[in-house]
Amino acid sequence: MSPDLKHAERRKRVLRATIEIGFIVFLFYSNLLMGEFTRVNGQGKSFAFAIEDIFTPANFVIAIGCALVGYQMIEYLRKQL
Repeated sequence: MSPDLKHAERRKRVLRATIEIGFIVFLFYSNLLMGEFTRVNGQGKSFAFAIEDIFTPANFVIAIGCALVGYQMIEYLRKQL
């Protein structure tokens, strides 16, 4: 295999992983956002308040950690099938 093909294959795998991890993070945050509006629907609860409430450093670390674990599980299952 030529170096160009190896580079293209590696780039393709990295792009695929980035997209899958990004999608898992998106699902995590959308789930948090839905929970903010169904759990506490008090007066003065705005979209901006909900966004501010869910985008915290702790939630980001959890989202990335879960996304990496989820990606590894998906790759394992993909290889098994």
